[in-house]
Amino acid sequence: MTNEFSLSDLVPGGEQVTVLDVGAMAIGSGGPIYAPLYGYENFRVLGFEPDETECRKLNESSDNRFHFYPHFAGDGGKATYFETNMTMTGSLYEPNTRLLEKFQNLAELTTVVATHQVATMRLDDIEGLDDVDLFKIDVQGAELKVFENATRVLSAATVIHTEVEFVEMYKGQPLFADVDKFLRAEGFQFHTFHNYGSRCFKPITVENNINKGLNQRLWADVIYVRDFMALDELSAVKLLKMAAILNDVYQSFDLCHTIIEAADKQTGAASAKDYLARLANSGGN
Repeated sequence: MTNEFSLSDLVPGGEQVTVLDVGAMAIGSGGPIYAPLYGYENFRVLGFEPDETECRKLNESSDNRFHFYPHFAGDGGKATYFETNMTMTGSLYEPNTRLLEKFQNLAELTTVVATHQVATMRLDDIEGLDDVDLFKIDVQGAELKVFENATRVLSAATVIHTEVEFVEMYKGQPLFADVDKFLRAEGFQFHTFHNYGSRCFKPITVENNINKGLNQRLWADVIYVRDFMALDELSAVKLLKMAAILNDVYQSFDLCHTIIEAADKQTGAASAKDYLARLANSGGN
């Protein structure tokens, strides 16, 4: 199923759609997952990218709706940052080389070249994060630590896009089950896997491609949404912004309709009926 329309018009006038992007480096390589929201009238991104060079590039290449800060998100204490030969694989957890060496082209991308003592910041201690809608995070195994120190921020978010690992790619890191348990306790439901990361066990390759795997899943991007069994706890405005994100970014048309119905119950509007008609007219059914 695909559709060809945006729900930007569903967001009430003057209401801002806010994206929090923690580990924002990927925004510079083909655009981030939330690029479909760029056309919204009132849109902003607050991002954190601790690599100062990458953070500067992000700010220099973005307009005034985007603000990126060179901070390590965490628990507010000191931590060791493991700098690797590939900037994107650096982490507050040490790469688990013994495991990574079992797979094609993983240890080669996570070789530690230096360690640094760094200060981390709790997201709950940062001003301006009171009304986040989409919380996107990719911090190489440290996602749970960030979430544990961002419960205030999470209480406003309606959609979470997080990387998780299924095996211990970084020593001592929390895995998918740990992240899942925490987010469920914070009022979120698992929605979908957005993509998977895989590699073959050495020495096997597929189609002579060292980056292509078979059945062993190693990591994934996972989407969580505010509990769809308790949508009446959200305001109509938050529901409509949530629906717009799910339609425009993830094409989750069925859930989107359910959320619009919940908003209609509060406002008396007929937006859910109109949405079904738009889907039918655009080929979404």
